[in-house]
Amino acid sequence: MDNKDRSEHSRKQLIAAYLMLYDAAVAGISFFLALMLRFDMSYSLIPVKYRDAYFHFIPIYMVAAVVIFWCFRLYQSVWKYASFIELWHIIAASTVASLLHGAGITILYLRMPVSYYFLGAGIQFTLIASMRFMYRFVDLIRSSLAASGANKQKALIIGAGDAGRMTVRELKSSMQSDVIPCCIIDDDPGKWNRYIDGVPIVGGKDSILESVEKYGITQILFAIPTASSSVRRDFFAVCAETDCELKALPGLYQFANGEVSTRQMRPVLVEDLLGRDAIRVDLDEIFSYLSGKRILVTGGGGSIGSELCRQIASHCPSHLIIFDIYENNAYDIEQELRREYPGVELTVIIGSVRDSRKVYGVFEKYKPEIVYHAAAHKHVPLMEMSPDEAVKNNVIGTYKTAYAAMMNGAERFVLISTDKAVNPVNVMGASKRLCEMVIQTMDEIVREGDIRKLPMLRLHSDLDEVYQERTRRMIEQGEHPCTQYVAVRFGNVLGSNGSVIPLFKKQIEAGGPVTVTHPDVIRYFMTIPEAVSLVLQASVYAWNGEIFVLDMGEPVKIDTLARNLIRMTGYRVDKDIKIVYTGLRPGEKLYEEKLMAEEGLEKTANDLIHVAKPISFDKEKFLEDLKVLAEKAYRNDPDLVSVMEEMVDTYHPAKRPERQEG
Repeated sequence: MDNKDRSEHSRKQLIAAYLMLYDAAVAGISFFLALMLRFDMSYSLIPVKYRDAYFHFIPIYMVAAVVIFWCFRLYQSVWKYASFIELWHIIAASTVASLLHGAGITILYLRMPVSYYFLGAGIQFTLIASMRFMYRFVDLIRSSLAASGANKQKALIIGAGDAGRMTVRELKSSMQSDVIPCCIIDDDPGKWNRYIDGVPIVGGKDSILESVEKYGITQILFAIPTASSSVRRDFFAVCAETDCELKALPGLYQFANGEVSTRQMRPVLVEDLLGRDAIRVDLDEIFSYLSGKRILVTGGGGSIGSELCRQIASHCPSHLIIFDIYENNAYDIEQELRREYPGVELTVIIGSVRDSRKVYGVFEKYKPEIVYHAAAHKHVPLMEMSPDEAVKNNVIGTYKTAYAAMMNGAERFVLISTDKAVNPVNVMGASKRLCEMVIQTMDEIVREGDIRKLPMLRLHSDLDEVYQERTRRMIEQGEHPCTQYVAVRFGNVLGSNGSVIPLFKKQIEAGGPVTVTHPDVIRYFMTIPEAVSLVLQASVYAWNGEIFVLDMGEPVKIDTLARNLIRMTGYRVDKDIKIVYTGLRPGEKLYEEKLMAEEGLEKTANDLIHVAKPISFDKEKFLEDLKVLAEKAYRNDPDLVSVMEEMVDTYHPAKRPERQEG
């Protein structure tokens, strides 16, 4: 305990001690006043027997009263926030103490006049309660005087329920608060034109803009923690039209745990405007599957990979292996996991999925049972400039990792894919579609049991011999790999490396302009935790080379996203911060699709997760073409893209920029 905590603790103990002395005095004075009132406020008129009984019993009662008040927590409450609960405690404690007084003095000494018992109890309750609530009354007066000063922000509260009431009360009672609650919005007409702690409920959502102007509002506080995503989106969309700072309670969890407070208010995030409920997964099912398993995450330092590692570590794996080429990211997630999950066995390895010997060595040494393959090049314009790197890292890297998983007995292999793999117009999307085809091919061949069909693709010569010998031995002994392969496809991830939100924020901090490629460009969005939840759930559902797709709700216009972000930051669009349209970048299209039309969708146990039926293609021809593609990629052959176009029927590349050499 530091000096500040010790000082606060001492102050609270001192206040409790003063209250005990006060209560003891009140216990004595209350019944003496009752005796005086009974005999016309004349001490000489009080019979001696009553005086003797009172003076003999009252020391015992004063001690007993303090003990009773302690049991009813009258010395542990924060009287600054006293409410009906504290009043009930005072009533109960005073009643019990008065009954004890009446029984005690009657049994031990003398039956007193009837009025003595009732008057004493009433005076005692009044004095005890008035002292407690006087503190709050004085504090409210001081707060009101302070609130009338300058430099106070005027707030509009959305929500006239319990959370809204608590928010209003805290703002009005806190002297440290620089916010004055001026009005309340609620869509329940039955609450309109009423008041909460003196603050008027002025109307519903349609009254927000009018109220902001009428009351000079500078801050809007959303205090409906139980609201659905669609309700939050509708309110936030209206609030975004104002120039007010917008904050919200995070959600139902904080409300259920009694954490409703302005301190829990956070700035409204862009993802709050997506308009769909967050994905929910079966945590028990995932825990039972991951617990006690050896798990490998490739690309474990990236946005998706690192969140995978966090959630996996929280599910008690026996061993978590992180594989990444970028040492800074790998180091950061390693330090975080060692701090947050010290009981998890953790190994971090720096390496590339393009390095056959490195990949094989990791699988040979650690024998992971589950593999999450998140390593990939994802930047669309850069991959347009370097298609050979997209193929080598994404396609060949996936093949090598998936092959090593199969040959070393992994149970499941989960590929992180993207909606850009649907009808791709860019190299990155086409490479991810090829990755999906790789795992679909491997899954089918594993189920057929003839792994000799799989080529030793771009292996080191020594590994080629090792794999061939192991394949021959497995076939002779009748052993069959049992790895199950699955792909998980989702859209743009908010906050990930390379996503538009961090870029927009940097541009806003720099004073603008905010650059949008096209006013009509739309994208599907999800949060990083949602994406990872989907991946984990898919690893449980995986069975026959499926491609899982998240129902991401309605797509969002990037232009709308940029405008809302500018407003939420407190700036005016095209006045404080301008928006500039730069044109679509190489390989970009106006819209993204979640799946190809011919794939179709089937439901899973989770209503927000669907499975796409695999598209049939000639697996043997695909493997032959894959060998050609690999050779061209490693020779940096400019004809590489045409081969990709032949292999992916739905790939229709946009006009590509001239590649800059040297």
